[in-house]
Amino acid sequence: MAVFELRKFVAPEFIFGVGARHRAGLCARSLHAKRVLIVTDDGVAATGWLSELLDDLGAEAIDTRVFRDVTPNPRDHEVMAGVEIYRSTGCDVIIALGGGSAIDCAKGIAVVAANGGHILDFEGVDTIPLPGPPLICIPTMAGTAADISQFAIISDVARRTKIAIISKSVVPDVALVDPETTLSMPPYLTACTGLDALTHAIEAFVSSASSPVVDGHALEAIRGVKNHLLAAVANPLDLAAREQMMLSSLQAGLAFSNASLGATHAMAHSLGGYLDLPHGECNALLLEFVIDFNFHASEDRYLKIGEALGLEMSGGTRDDRLRRIQEDIRALRNAAGVHAGLAARGVTRGAVDDLAEHAIHDACIFTNPRRATTADLKTIYAEAL
Repeated sequence: MAVFELRKFVAPEFIFGVGARHRAGLCARSLHAKRVLIVTDDGVAATGWLSELLDDLGAEAIDTRVFRDVTPNPRDHEVMAGVEIYRSTGCDVIIALGGGSAIDCAKGIAVVAANGGHILDFEGVDTIPLPGPPLICIPTMAGTAADISQFAIISDVARRTKIAIISKSVVPDVALVDPETTLSMPPYLTACTGLDALTHAIEAFVSSASSPVVDGHALEAIRGVKNHLLAAVANPLDLAAREQMMLSSLQAGLAFSNASLGATHAMAHSLGGYLDLPHGECNALLLEFVIDFNFHASEDRYLKIGEALGLEMSGGTRDDRLRRIQEDIRALRNAAGVHAGLAARGVTRGAVDDLAEHAIHDACIFTNPRRATTADLKTIYAEAL
């Protein structure tokens, strides 16, 4: 009799290490690129990473166009504007350079370029009929792991929420994961994206779709964030800490891309879309409260998470062990500089109903280890105020 349930595992080709970004020209050439659309934003362009990429592509005699009108929490209309540039300029390969926003926008452009329609038409799981053009990702943040995942998160401006597009069609062809690009991240962004990686790993490990293939990646990512996040926040130029955080992000991404996520992410997508808050910050503020909701439904797995955090999990009552995990995560969040709660960021009790109504329909909610109702999500939001 088989012990494990049937599971699939998808991941792009990826190159990890300092200098990986400089392989972009060779990778584009191997994909037979004639004209590349680079999707990025003004902040990344100001760091110098865009100039380097243009030089690397130029060395391979590859023509380029740049779309840099991407904002945090990429909007549906930004995706559609990028599609128009891709089509009108005759591009045939896309390179995403930036954090999760630029990468998710690039994924959206690829989806619509191949399938037509509007990006919001593809909300949900496995809704993409045709694969998009080749996509190369160069992440400049450690945490989102959009560069290796089968997720794309896009803001639906009219509904003030985010949609999740989940499909192997949005798994990039190549990810060039270079820790050196994260040296330009300021401390607060480092904190938020690092806590995003921690949330990815925790939610993947307790997901109802978890498997032995992803469990090791998730636990190792938890250890990595716990041991190296504060060093990266305290000293942004600490390349060794940056390298460890990028590795943790990669491992957390391999885990959640294949096991999916849970209520924290469903609620964070709703919250981020409603108030345009940073995604990692939303996760950081919700995580401990979702753990409280889930703990008794997946206690054995949360105890392993506690051990990965370096905690003693053998003594005390069940509630004692739960509190140790919650307090440790809260302490890490505060030490990294993410303070206060949702109310301090403009969330009111009046907004809770709308937030919960959007979150209950998010694809991530379906793999939460404990079935959640709209009323449950309202309670969790209220606790996080």
